[in-house]
Amino acid sequence: MDEKRIHTQTYLDGQKFLFFITAIALLDSGLCCPKECICEHLLVNCTDRQLEEFPTGIPMDTRQLILTHNNLTYLPSMDLNLLIDLVYLDCSHNILGDSLEATFIAVPLVYLDLSHNNISKITTETFYLLTSLVVLKLSDNPKLGEIEKYAFANNTGLRQLDLSRTALTYLDVTTVSELPSLRTLGLSFNPWDCYCPMKDFLKWVTESDIYFTDEENMTCTTPLQIHGEPLKETEKHINLMCFTNLYERDYLFLMLVGFVIFGSGTVVAWLTGVCVVIYDRLCGSSEDDEDEDDEEPPPPPKPKKKEEEA
Repeated sequence: MDEKRIHTQTYLDGQKFLFFITAIALLDSGLCCPKECICEHLLVNCTDRQLEEFPTGIPMDTRQLILTHNNLTYLPSMDLNLLIDLVYLDCSHNILGDSLEATFIAVPLVYLDLSHNNISKITTETFYLLTSLVVLKLSDNPKLGEIEKYAFANNTGLRQLDLSRTALTYLDVTTVSELPSLRTLGLSFNPWDCYCPMKDFLKWVTESDIYFTDEENMTCTTPLQIHGEPLKETEKHINLMCFTNLYERDYLFLMLVGFVIFGSGTVVAWLTGVCVVIYDRLCGSSEDDEDEDDEEPPPPPKPKKKEEEA
């Protein structure tokens, strides 16, 4: 009997604890709101508040968080990942850098806007745990010059990706071509290097049925002969250029090397000929002198006797 009473009391204590936690959560969600922000039914809006740090006291049941037009330099992982219902996060127009790895761990984000920041590199760990991500905006990060090959490999639900107006010159084709749900991609106003390493990517752009935003401004920066040419019109050039894997400067270099080799060969042949002639002259003169010394002059004719003449 006592054992049953103990179990009953333990159960009641557990129920009280759950009730207490629930009450705190409801109180928190209903009454708490960062003083710098405006809270409206699962939405926290902290737009243009000159924030330099992540706001504290955000309700735990928040589903939409807007932090645009502030001065945030980083996102604290612990504070952010307490928001286990957060699906929409707008951090555009801040000064976020490359401290995003291990930032997004437990948040089930569907929409993430990191445009207009100072991000310079996206690694395979940056968005690895955001498996529910559908929209990702990375445009207008003027320092963004590198995206690792498998940076979005775990974001299989990604449908919209914006990489416009960054410092990207190269992008491995598998980074985007292996996203099964991708439907919209922004690549405009980037300084693309349309050389042979980009051949597969340019071919994919030409043949893909994905919708490219601002397609007319997806152009090559180098090489100079196709500067400003749309990415979708570079197939002939890239195929011709990469067929031999040589650029114009390579041909010039080969011509210069050939000329040097030809000129060097001619000079060497001429010097060899001169040396042979000189050697022949010197050796030939010595042999002639020796031959002349070896030859004896013929004896003078004997005079005839007068008697014989008579």
